[in-house]
Amino acid sequence: MDLTNNLSSKKFFVFNLVLLGAIFGFVLAFLTFACSSGPGDAQSKLTAKAQETNVVVPANALETAESVQSAVRAVADKVVPSVVQLKTVSVRKQQIPNFNGIPWEFFFGPNNPRGGGEGGNEQEYRAQGLGSGIIVRKDANTYFVLTNNHVVSDEQGKAVDEIVIETDTGKEFPAKLLGRDDRRDLAMVSFQSSENLPLAVLGDSNEVDVGDWAIAVGNPLGFASSVTMGIISAVGRTGGPGNNINDFIQTDASINQGNSGGALVNIRGEVIGINMWIASSSGGGSVGLGFAIPINNAKRTIEEFISKGEISDGWLGVSLMDISKDSQVIKALNLDGIHGVLASDVFIDSPAEKAGILPGDFIIKVDNKEMLNINRLQQTVGDLKPGETHVFTVIRDGKTQEFKVKIDIRNNDIAAQNKKLWPGFYVHTIDDDLRTIFKLDKNASGLVVVRVIEQSPAAIINLQRGDIITEINDTPVKDIASFYRVLREKAVNEFWADIEREGSKLETMKYKK
Repeated sequence: MDLTNNLSSKKFFVFNLVLLGAIFGFVLAFLTFACSSGPGDAQSKLTAKAQETNVVVPANALETAESVQSAVRAVADKVVPSVVQLKTVSVRKQQIPNFNGIPWEFFFGPNNPRGGGEGGNEQEYRAQGLGSGIIVRKDANTYFVLTNNHVVSDEQGKAVDEIVIETDTGKEFPAKLLGRDDRRDLAMVSFQSSENLPLAVLGDSNEVDVGDWAIAVGNPLGFASSVTMGIISAVGRTGGPGNNINDFIQTDASINQGNSGGALVNIRGEVIGINMWIASSSGGGSVGLGFAIPINNAKRTIEEFISKGEISDGWLGVSLMDISKDSQVIKALNLDGIHGVLASDVFIDSPAEKAGILPGDFIIKVDNKEMLNINRLQQTVGDLKPGETHVFTVIRDGKTQEFKVKIDIRNNDIAAQNKKLWPGFYVHTIDDDLRTIFKLDKNASGLVVVRVIEQSPAAIINLQRGDIITEINDTPVKDIASFYRVLREKAVNEFWADIEREGSKLETMKYKK
C-alpha cells in the first residue's frame, strides 16, 4: 500500500467535505433571509429599484389587465355564436385510363366494365373543404352568411356542389349558394332554421387605425369557434392572391387555413373585416401576417347578394398601369411626386372614351377622392352604380382636366374583348436592359414595343415585341410623352406605325375603329 497516495486521498476527502458544508450553509442562510422578509419588504425593494430606474409601477396594473380580459371575454361571448363553420364538398369526375383492355380483358372479357373501352370509365371524387362565415342578416327563418368566394369554390374556381353550415353549438344545416364575387373574394350563402341565432354587428372599417385591438374569430384547421387576439398592424394594404380589387387590414392576430370568411372584430365586438389570407414563409402557417377585407368593402355586396344574387360593378373601360416605380415614365410624363394611375389603353365605345378620356391620361381623382394606386381606382369604380355620372380628374400633357363619365355596368365578356382595347400595346424608352433583352443595336434609341395584347388593334396590324417605333400616323415619336400625345391627336380614329425590325424599316398596315 502507498501511504503517500492514501494521505492525499484523505486530505482531498476532508477538503470536499468542508466545501460541501460551506455551500450548504450559504443556501441555508439565503433561505432564512428570504423567509424572514415579508411581502412588504419585497415590495419595498421593487419600488426602490423602480425609483432608481425612473420606472413608475402602476398600483392598478392587475385591475387594468383584468378589465382587458373581461372585455375580450365579452367580445368572444358576443361574436362566437354569429360565426359559423362552412363544410363544403366538390364533386368531380375523372377519367380512368383503359390500358386498351390489358390485362382486364384477359381475365374478365372485352365486354366487362373493368375491361375499359375506348374512353375508359369515369370515377367520382368528393373533395372536402372547410372555412368560416358570418351571419349578417335574417329574414323570417332564412339566415344569410357572408364568407369568402374561395371558401365556396374549388381549385378551378367553380362553385362547390354541397355546403353545410355548422353553428357554434354543433348543429348542422344544409345551405345554398346565393352569389359569388371573385373580384372582391366574397360570397353569400343561406340556410333555414327556426332557432333564434344572433347576428353579427357590422362596424365601420374606416375608423380602424394602427394599434387598435384586433380579435379574429373562426375555425382554423377545423378547430371550431377559435378566438385569437392581436392588434391592427396596418391598413390600406394591397396585393393578395388572385385579381382581387380590395385593400386590406393587416393584423398579427393568429389566422390560419379555415379562418377564411371569419370575423375580424374590434374591442367592442363589431365586425371590421372578413379574414381572407395570410402571408407565410412556413408553408401556410401563421407568422403574424394576416389580412382581412374591410367590412365597408362588403356592405353594398351584402345588399346586392341578398336582393338579386349578383354584384353590379361599375365599368369605366380603361386598362391601367402602375408607373409609381418606373422613374423613366414618371419623368417623361412630368409626374414626379403625383399619385395616380396611368390609363395606358382605352376600350373603344367605353364610358371612358365617350367622356373623352384617352390613352396616356393620368387619373388622379374620382369625385375629388384621390386615387393613390390601381387597387384604389378599381375598387372605387367597381363600387360606382351603373347609370350614375361621376367626375374623373386627369393630368394630360401636364395640365389638369375633368371629365364627366356616365358609368356602365361591368360585363366580364366585354371587358375581356381585347379587340376593343385601343391601341393594345406598351412602349418603353430603350435602355441597356432592353437592348440586351431584344438584341438591339448598341446605338438604338427611342421607343421599343415591350408588350402587344393578343387580338388587340396593335396585334391585328402585326406589331411585335422588340419593334422600335419611329413614327405614328406619319408623325415622329421620340419619347413616351410624344407617343401618347400623337396617339391622342393623330390616331384618334385610325392607327398605323413606322417601325424598325431587325435592322429593316417597315410600315404596318392601318387599323380603323
